Amino acid sequence: MEIKQEEIYSKVLRAGRRTYFFDVRETKASDYYLTITESKKFSNDDGTFFYKKHKIYLYKEDFLEFQDILGEMISYVIKERGEEVISERHQKDFKSEDSKAVGKSASENFTDLNFEDI
Repeated sequence: MEIKQEEIYSKVLRAGRRTYFFDVRETKASDYYLTITESKKFSNDDGTFFYKKHKIYLYKEDFLEFQDILGEMISYVIKERGEEVISERHQKDFKSEDSKAVGKSASENFTDLNFEDI
């Protein structure tokens, strides 16, 4: 028996390496529910790539509470940290501490010590 999961209404949000798919689908009883899928692109060592997907199913009986909590969480994050992305990984010129140290000479990586007083 084949299960038909026709998408009734869909939206896509592309966000860097991640893509979010919002799909309204129909149950066997002809009611609607929502799926939210995160698809993230990864590269293999040989240059090929693959996607990892995570999906949640959201049913009508949970819509209002889900919407309330999601809105509350988004408001909290924006209130506490603002809308600007401050993660170092999202900065185009980000260099990890290890990569910063690579460009330094060996003497710059250590504290200068003076042994004349010994």
